[in-house]
Amino acid sequence: MNKKFEYLFLLIPLLIIGFTITNKNFSDPNKDRLLIEIIKYVVEKGHYNKIQIDDDLSEKIYLSFIDKLDKQKRFFLKSDLKNFEKYKYRLDDQIKNYDLTFFNLVYETLKLRSNEVQSYYKEILAKPFDFKYKEELNLDFENKDFSKNKSEIKQRWRKQLKFSTLDISLLKLGDSISTINDRIYNESLAIVKKNTEDFFEFYNDMDRDDWFSSYINSFLNQLDPHTFYFQPDDKERFDVNISGKFNGIGARLTKTEGSIKIVEIIIGGPIWKDNLLNVGDVILKVAQDNSEPIDVVGMKLDDAIKLIKGPAKSFVTLTVKKIDGSIKDVSIMRDLVELEEIYAKSTLINKENINYGYISLPKFYVDFSDYKNRNSSEDVKNHIIKLKNNGMKGLILDLRNNGGGSLQTVVDMTGLFIEKGPVVQVKSIGNRKKILYDRNPEIIWDGPLVILINEMSASASEILAAALQDYKRAVIIGSKKSFGKGTVQNIIDLNKFISNSDFDMGAIKITTDKFYRINGESVQLEGVKSDVVIPDSYMHIFNGEKDENNPLKWDKIDAAFYNPWNGFKNFSFIKNNAQSRINSNNYLKLISKRADWIKEQSENKLIPLNFSVYKDYVENNKKRNKLFESISEYSNNLNFKLLKSEKDFIMSNKDLLSNRNRWHKNLKKDIFISEGVNVLEQIFLNKSKSEMIIANKE
Repeated sequence: MNKKFEYLFLLIPLLIIGFTITNKNFSDPNKDRLLIEIIKYVVEKGHYNKIQIDDDLSEKIYLSFIDKLDKQKRFFLKSDLKNFEKYKYRLDDQIKNYDLTFFNLVYETLKLRSNEVQSYYKEILAKPFDFKYKEELNLDFENKDFSKNKSEIKQRWRKQLKFSTLDISLLKLGDSISTINDRIYNESLAIVKKNTEDFFEFYNDMDRDDWFSSYINSFLNQLDPHTFYFQPDDKERFDVNISGKFNGIGARLTKTEGSIKIVEIIIGGPIWKDNLLNVGDVILKVAQDNSEPIDVVGMKLDDAIKLIKGPAKSFVTLTVKKIDGSIKDVSIMRDLVELEEIYAKSTLINKENINYGYISLPKFYVDFSDYKNRNSSEDVKNHIIKLKNNGMKGLILDLRNNGGGSLQTVVDMTGLFIEKGPVVQVKSIGNRKKILYDRNPEIIWDGPLVILINEMSASASEILAAALQDYKRAVIIGSKKSFGKGTVQNIIDLNKFISNSDFDMGAIKITTDKFYRINGESVQLEGVKSDVVIPDSYMHIFNGEKDENNPLKWDKIDAAFYNPWNGFKNFSFIKNNAQSRINSNNYLKLISKRADWIKEQSENKLIPLNFSVYKDYVENNKKRNKLFESISEYSNNLNFKLLKSEKDFIMSNKDLLSNRNRWHKNLKKDIFISEGVNVLEQIFLNKSKSEMIIANKE
């Protein structure tokens, strides 16, 4: 299932959405039929665009669903497609009639084909691959046809498994051996076999509900890329992702070879605090309080996690197999676990004895059940105050890879940097418009400000960057443009439409509004264009919302009334000077060349499976890549320091100190931050000169 942009969003409270859904009740005893009925009703009433459920939509749903299930065309046969195609223009009618015939046919066929592949992939691996034979693996799945028969399917799997074995063998060989010996071959084959087993273990754990949600989303994704159905478990993960917290034991788990294994201990969680478990421990059984333990070996990972998580202050007992082989029962009191990696964090940057502040903001998080509890705006405000107490002269707010979040937090956060005024305009169904204002005259930071963005800065990030750009309050530095997602989503709990039922219907994230800059322009598709553009290695192969299917169109509305910031002098000079500096930077010229090479590599769809040819192919890539080795050696020579208020606490804990040192090490390799400091330095010096001139005149 494709969930690439599941968490790329902007959420608004229910009270400002532009539609009203009545308390209509649905009661079909078949859960899947009931789900289609409710979702059809919700999107017809609530989606930003008027929905036409017709033959054209039917064809799109059909193509999307087949693509989701077998994108690489490794399961279905041409004959299967022939059976499916009679429904190509009937899915609109099936949706209207809550008919599951097409889904049932495709689902049962997929299970059949998957079982067939699982019956012979080990047979393929048992027969030694001939790496002297010249053949190629075609990765152009989009233009590849489905296999005519099972023999052709088997050949596709053989080529894929052969390539995996060849690639791992060459990685193991390095530069030392010119042929694949038995030891290298057997070690590589064992890895391929394990990876394939893990793939099918995950695949087999997907039940009917998982595949049905893919079918539902094949329908919803035709409306726009960000309208999405959440199964109950997905909705819970979404809530954790936006709030950054959950009640549990504080461990990340994976499933391998049928066992539930701990792969990470979350700092600050119950396990970490009491040093109860270790990475690598395998969970065998789970017991609630004094109840009988439940065996979780072979259980679906999501189901095991449900047993392990629970209310704060409740107890769970885990039977675990330790790394040394011993088995023990461990009683754990569940508690609130906070995922610090999604929260804002800050550090001081020292350059030539001048302090600058840096805040990283991964998302615009909020707890919708208690806005004042913890939200990104309040956290950023507190970080700014701490940085000011450490004497910062300029601030970098890093929104790179920030896919969005809460609309209210971005409005509040913009207000930290302006006196008051409009922040964003929202247009709802029926062309209703609303301007959201910062009405608090307090400014938390009125000094030099830089915003960092990249192609994955989306939605709420684009609102903040666009507003501060329109106000001329900040210099926007980064990729040529941001993601280009100018739409607003609302989460609708589908259980509100049913009563007297044991079903949990999940939720839908539905596009209800579009947002616009205060200058009237949309960021939809076009994004926010950086004032100062820094090249990056992937700038030619990623185009944000324009890469998505069925995006809403760009448009514009009337501008809101606002007064640009007048706190900075020579704004254009500072931007032009920075761009000239970047354009002449040899390191960044090298990154531009690497971006060209990556684009060239991405367009190559044929991979040789002959050892000698593939070895030459890899060697040529290594030679090309050596031209760019100096990129990884870059250091911005900035000094990153702990804040006075946190220094003692972080220094007293080895895990926290290790995490912070690792973070600082990565920041030293970041040229975006270096250029941000250069711009802050220029603004600060210009401002100081202007203040001196005014003082002399007085």
